[in-house]
Amino acid sequence: MPRNLSILLLAVAGTLPACTLPRMLKVAQSGQQVSVQPAVLESNGENVLFEVTARVPASHLKKGAAYGLNLRYVYDNGLREDTLGRLSFQSGEYVYDEEKKDQLVIKKQLSFPYAPNKNPGQLLALAEVRELKPNGKRLKGQETRLARGVASTGRLVVRQDTAIALLPELADNNMSGTRVLPFFFDAGRSEIRNFLGTNVAALEDFIEANQRTEKVMIVAGHSPDSLDAHDLRLADKRVQALQRYYKNRVDTDSYLNRVRDIDFETEAYHRRWDLFLNKVQESALKPAQVDSVLLLINDTPGTYAQKEKSLHGLSFFDYLEQYIYPVMRFGTVAVQYTAPKRYDSEIYLLSKKIVDKQLEVDALTPEELRYSATLTPLLAEKQRIYETSAATTGRWEAYHNLAVVLLQRSEKEVSDKVRKAYLRRAAVNFTLAAHRNPTATMFYRVATAYHRAGDKLEALQNYDYAIKLGGARPVLDKVFADKAALEIEIGQLDDALGSLSYSAKSYQNTMNRALIYLLKGNYDGAAGIYQEALTLQPNDPLAYYCLAVVAARQKDEAKLGENLRRAVQLDRKYANRAVEDLEFMDYASGKVFLETLR
Repeated sequence: MPRNLSILLLAVAGTLPACTLPRMLKVAQSGQQVSVQPAVLESNGENVLFEVTARVPASHLKKGAAYGLNLRYVYDNGLREDTLGRLSFQSGEYVYDEEKKDQLVIKKQLSFPYAPNKNPGQLLALAEVRELKPNGKRLKGQETRLARGVASTGRLVVRQDTAIALLPELADNNMSGTRVLPFFFDAGRSEIRNFLGTNVAALEDFIEANQRTEKVMIVAGHSPDSLDAHDLRLADKRVQALQRYYKNRVDTDSYLNRVRDIDFETEAYHRRWDLFLNKVQESALKPAQVDSVLLLINDTPGTYAQKEKSLHGLSFFDYLEQYIYPVMRFGTVAVQYTAPKRYDSEIYLLSKKIVDKQLEVDALTPEELRYSATLTPLLAEKQRIYETSAATTGRWEAYHNLAVVLLQRSEKEVSDKVRKAYLRRAAVNFTLAAHRNPTATMFYRVATAYHRAGDKLEALQNYDYAIKLGGARPVLDKVFADKAALEIEIGQLDDALGSLSYSAKSYQNTMNRALIYLLKGNYDGAAGIYQEALTLQPNDPLAYYCLAVVAARQKDEAKLGENLRRAVQLDRKYANRAVEDLEFMDYASGKVFLETLR
């Protein structure tokens, strides 16, 4: 055979006939069935999760080509889109339908990030056949709409924000006092952790401030777990590490104080169940759980190690391990100091000069400088005073009040971008305050600022910090309540139920528990809990609206109309929401729905 003829035959053999692609497209599309589960797309935390199932006739298959569906979500009046991927019917990506052997099936889990502007929108599937070779031909078919919009039922989370007020500022001439700085150690270790959150920077700032130091008291302890408790001298080592660090810093950074003139008093706490029980009683554990720990430690015979091992058998030991044990690995440095008194005349004028850098900051005491912020009604001026105070003194009160002023400024902003910038700055300053004055309330404020800004992972982390520190029951109730709200927002429904179990019954918690039941498909349970919410807050339009959503999912049009009518009567904004809510899509043209919204 001539060589040129052989090359020509090979080229013809490697090319599909021109009519093959249109025929494949026609056969595949004629028998195509595509469905989405759930039928109405829903936001799940930060994402929209769904499963696409596509069936096409097996008869369309041709060697060297593949039929597929290109998926995209189009929104913002068609100006924006998210490309979601392709379902391609080629070898290894499909299976034969078990009931209809002449059908090919592909199931695929897909998702795209949720944003409020993605509703309304459309989930589209564009049919296409293509040759399976580089730069192969493509032929596009019809585009099918698989779903419309995104239901935002999961966003019906209730979070009753707590107003955060400025700390009261008083100009006190008496500057003497005691500075208390807590430290925490890694399990089984006595080295000082020198990074953000350890109070090392706060201790260095205090020493460098050269306040006349009279006495330094250092204590340290250990947690009951085996990593800490096996070393009988671990608490002593932690005390020694803190004392050694303090003395070294005084030698290098202080010109007013000398180590030999300071009275050092130290104590190491060994195997102190009383410290452990105090933390347990300040925790969010239920009274019965607290009682079971007290009974185990106080009334059960056994050694220290045996009692600690018995704690592992408690159903809530994970709480002890996560929230109680870490704060038992502590050390505390308390410093008694004195400072010279001064008169408080012309505080405001002096503070203006300090802020404008016309006067040295030591012209006023830290208290006087912060107090001057109360003498002006202008938020911008308050902000500058607190910024100067925080930068020059490092006091937690300055960082706290600066953060509160930034929150107040965020509330006056129209631009969402600027508002979030203020909230994030507030969160950073609350963090700096919390690391200098670590309490559950302080870290709760950090979490609140991040939560308002939409920085949800940072907020969740700080809710955890607040819980670990322990505190008064009302504070922990609110921390767990808001943590549960956040966990619903990010789609962690089981975690949210766990957080709610540690918080007291309230309107917010009842509404959020009902929402979890609704999202999990327990509609009868959700309806009952929403009725409980109405006993706590009668005539609540949101509760009635949520009951209407439950009725829509239960296909109960009469209850839907009854509850939606009540919600609209109480607040007309729910009429506009209902018109756009995909939960009511099947009823939007019905008589009951239309009469309800009149």
